[in-house]
Amino acid sequence: MTSTATVSPSTSTADLERSSGYGATPHAYDAGLLLLRIAVGLTMAAHGAQKLFGMFGGGGLDGTGKFFASKGYPAGETMALVAGVTETFGGLALVVGLLTPLAGAAIVGTMLNALAVKGTGAFFAPKGIEYELILAAAAAALTLTGPGRYAVDRFLPVVRSHRLVYGLAAIVLALLAAGAVLLVRN
Repeated sequence: MTSTATVSPSTSTADLERSSGYGATPHAYDAGLLLLRIAVGLTMAAHGAQKLFGMFGGGGLDGTGKFFASKGYPAGETMALVAGVTETFGGLALVVGLLTPLAGAAIVGTMLNALAVKGTGAFFAPKGIEYELILAAAAAALTLTGPGRYAVDRFLPVVRSHRLVYGLAAIVLALLAAGAVLLVRN
């Protein structure tokens, strides 16, 4: 049995669910988005804390700065600070659903740089790119879908009703920022 639901700007999620027969409630979608935001956001915030403060076995700004310099980034410690702040605050903003398109884009841009540094020698860990790729994809998905109902964005007039165009613009911003950072890398 196939469904031929007509989607218009006024079609609600509940209308689509009834016509599609999938049966999930809007709250189920929102709970799933919340779980994804928490997992991705806390993971990235922890990585940022490694870079900024040396927490969780990280190198702090000095150690991370040396790593960045060894990978061809100019001003390694400054780049470590930028990456640490982006990961920490982008991750925390994602957790609470604050400016979600920008928070997700921050993570996408950071992960694009991580993918470039790691290279494409293998897909699977420990030398592969699977981890960075899944974080980038999850952040991009959240950037495009929005945070769901359980988010601070719901109370902000500009992003209260997430629009695909916000997500697409944020992804373009992430691509441009990541590209600019990669261009200064030796």
